[in-house]
Amino acid sequence: MTTAELSSISSQVRRDILRMTNGAKSGHPGGSLGCADLLTCLYFKVMKHNPDFSMEGRNEDVFFLSNGHISPVWYSVLARSGYFPVSELATFRKIDSRLQGHPATMEHLPGVRVASGSLGQGLSVAVGYALGKKIHKDDRAVFCLCGDGEMNEGQIWEAALFAAHQKADNLIAFTDRNFLQIDGSTEDVMALGNLGEKWKAFGWEVLETDGNDMAQLEETISKALSFKGKGKPVMVIMKTIMGKGVDFMENNHHWHGNAPSDEQLAKALTQLDETLGDY
Repeated sequence: MTTAELSSISSQVRRDILRMTNGAKSGHPGGSLGCADLLTCLYFKVMKHNPDFSMEGRNEDVFFLSNGHISPVWYSVLARSGYFPVSELATFRKIDSRLQGHPATMEHLPGVRVASGSLGQGLSVAVGYALGKKIHKDDRAVFCLCGDGEMNEGQIWEAALFAAHQKADNLIAFTDRNFLQIDGSTEDVMALGNLGEKWKAFGWEVLETDGNDMAQLEETISKALSFKGKGKPVMVIMKTIMGKGVDFMENNHHWHGNAPSDEQLAKALTQLDETLGDY
């Protein structure tokens, strides 16, 4: 799939995110919009994965969303890549929906292997899954996305130490570095400083990329995969714009956890091409 085709899909994913959160009158559109390019790139080009879903994920690449509050982007990409009907996106956060506000396993939604959204936990799960693949001599990769606000959690750094010590070199993690969390700037809430140097000090290979530049993402993920089997896990510090694609949402932490009104939705949708057809 070409870079242009991937960008076209990510535009539709952003439309889905906006419509889902508007329909539910709740949700987390800001980070979801910022990460639309990454998840589109992973699911539509990079990962070898099977919509005929199994929890074991043998002989396929798997993905874990540690910052589970940005579930709208994941649900959209899962639906658009065939895991469940696209029409089901309309049930987001509704009573009895499989598409809960944070991904859960009790509804058996295809694509979801662990409940997430209790921040700090997802990376630990991804490390364990990566080591399980090594035990089973499964050479596919494990991918995990974390938020930069999530770096405030101590469990992240325990997982970082453990992954490096255990040489989980089939793990590629991403930090969504948009510099914003629910209460404002990450540097005002609890300064993270030079995240790349921190991860290097913990024994990881570190790459940096523009998470909203599809071509650069493709190149960076390819480079990250070249480290597989060389003794270290990889962390990609991915700089993104919260609310990417919608001018009044960009770089505004208000949109971390607020849904657009009907009027705001209409305005936002004029800025994004409908490329695959709205649900």
